Amino acid sequence: MTRHPTARRPRPPLLPIGLVIGLVVIAAVVATVLGLRSPRSSSASPPTKAWITPSSTSAPSPMESRERGGQNAVGEADGVVPDGVTVFDDATPAVGRLDPDLLKALRQAATDASDNGVTFSVNSGWRSPEYQNQLLSEAVDKYGSEAEAAQWVATADTSPHVSGDAVDLGRSGATAWLSEHGAAYGLCQIYGNEPWHYELHTEAVDHGCPTQYANPTEDPRMRR
Repeated sequence: MTRHPTARRPRPPLLPIGLVIGLVVIAAVVATVLGLRSPRSSSASPPTKAWITPSSTSAPSPMESRERGGQNAVGEADGVVPDGVTVFDDATPAVGRLDPDLLKALRQAATDASDNGVTFSVNSGWRSPEYQNQLLSEAVDKYGSEAEAAQWVATADTSPHVSGDAVDLGRSGATAWLSEHGAAYGLCQIYGNEPWHYELHTEAVDHGCPTQYANPTEDPRMRR
């Protein structure tokens, strides 16, 4: 009986060694990229401030407006008040251009209040018509209408700030002190919605301050 040799299966062709190495390298690179792009855990620290850009909607300060807007922008000469100004800072126009009798009363009160550790910081005092108009325009934008804005900001023709007859004080300590002792100096809060706004009423020394208006729209001076 004749035996026939067993047929051998053909071997699969071998891949070139260079192609194998190339495939391994590509697989390693893909795995590395996928690992870098995987999401961070919830415990990852937030980005530092260096990566956070300011909001494009933030409004510039009055001093920034002056720098950006050229001659038509307002600044300290128009009554914009820098930080740290008190009622004793004559060099600041917002203070130095206040009515002399109002300023005298403010300084007398501030001197006495200092015995209790209270400082009369000034947020606003005298204002130019241009500055007052800018504040009114900003208020209209903020509150949505002239009627709403009028509850907070007067026109340049009627504002006592433009005439130097009103001051807005900062820090609650000063306004709290004046709410109790202001009448003795003729210094009165005029509007219920503005506890920082004070004007001089000399008759208050003997008769007390007049009844406050709820807001400037009730003040007949605002309807001139």
